[in-house]
Amino acid sequence: MATLMRVPEVAAGATEVVLSEWLVDEGGDVQSGAPIVVVETEKAIVEVEAEASGTVLRRLVESGTTVEVGSPLALVGASEEAGDTDSLLAELGVTQSGGKDLEPAQQASEETPAETDPESGAPVAEEPARERIFATPLSRRLLAEAGIDLEEVSGTGPNGRITKRDAVQACRERETSTSTTEPADQPAAQPARAASTPGPSYSEVEHTRLRRAVAARLTTSKHSVPHFYVRRVVRIDALLELRAQLNDVSAQRISVNDLVVRAVATAHQEVPEANVVWTDDAMRQYDSVDVGVAIASERGLVTPVLRGVQNSTPSAIARRVRELVDQANKGKLQQRDLEGGTISVTNLGMYGVDEFSAIINPPQSAILAVGAGKPQPVVADGAVEVATLMNLVLSVDHRAIDGALAARWMTALASVIEQPLRLLA
Repeated sequence: MATLMRVPEVAAGATEVVLSEWLVDEGGDVQSGAPIVVVETEKAIVEVEAEASGTVLRRLVESGTTVEVGSPLALVGASEEAGDTDSLLAELGVTQSGGKDLEPAQQASEETPAETDPESGAPVAEEPARERIFATPLSRRLLAEAGIDLEEVSGTGPNGRITKRDAVQACRERETSTSTTEPADQPAAQPARAASTPGPSYSEVEHTRLRRAVAARLTTSKHSVPHFYVRRVVRIDALLELRAQLNDVSAQRISVNDLVVRAVATAHQEVPEANVVWTDDAMRQYDSVDVGVAIASERGLVTPVLRGVQNSTPSAIARRVRELVDQANKGKLQQRDLEGGTISVTNLGMYGVDEFSAIINPPQSAILAVGAGKPQPVVADGAVEVATLMNLVLSVDHRAIDGALAARWMTALASVIEQPLRLLA
């Protein structure tokens, strides 16, 4: 029996994806659980697995197409059913053009009898039926809030359905037209001297899906997560010496950031109360230490998560980070690479930044901002000497971690950075 494969919700909150690549041709066989198609979300590339074994009788979406979650992707069935896929699609409620869902108005097979005048018996002239407009719930809400009628918007989704993107574009056009329209009760504007003066020239680069996703996520975090900050200056001379010794014998080049990531895991082990995530119902405490690493990839900012860092050697961390950087640049990160973790590490020290504060990547509880290590005068045993100092700023979710706990954690982190041999224990 042929079945219809639909776009799954490959990421929490995702409403649409871009179909990047088909992995199985029409007429090809696929096993249940095997990858059949690759789709792209705002942040990752995801392989979608087949829900049933069989033959791909028809692919319903072309590569490069934006598809809503729940829309039909492919018709999968027995090879002997390949002869009449149109009938199979009709039975499953799918049109023959492009694999779009039939709406109830399209599925009606009988016409409603025309109304007649009760006195004369003559047919009553009916008003032209208003064509049904299909729109996603989110787009309906956005348009309603903006006071825009659905009839004013052209949908680009399946069967002309109005999507979130269409609604956002319509709202922007309405705002632009409103701001440029002069009120009728205002006197005509006098010629402005600036009108003859050319304004500053500029160019616009359209936002990528990734940048929109990052902007929305961080805006939500800053507005909804109560941030507070803990600062600490650490001496890293011993850490730099250990790094040089490790790089002399390691096949994988180890960076200061790799050692900081390992130090974060050690601090979480020493202060396990900080290895938590806030939820509405309970505090969720983890046994494993999973750490996100902020990567400024060629495609944009991403924060993939390293698993089980407490059991990883510095060289293993360095190797995994390099793999994630390569995957991020190629757009090959999987959704699972971006999920989980309780803390992230972000480093601008390589750009000469002394200190900065970062925004927490929800649902994580903290993010450590690492500045540049620089030689500075310090007082040791009553004498002035030169040491390499590095500024650390921990951004904390106050719902999950209070000030005293954050201070204890920073003390544990500073201790292990200044006594780095503990990273090898």
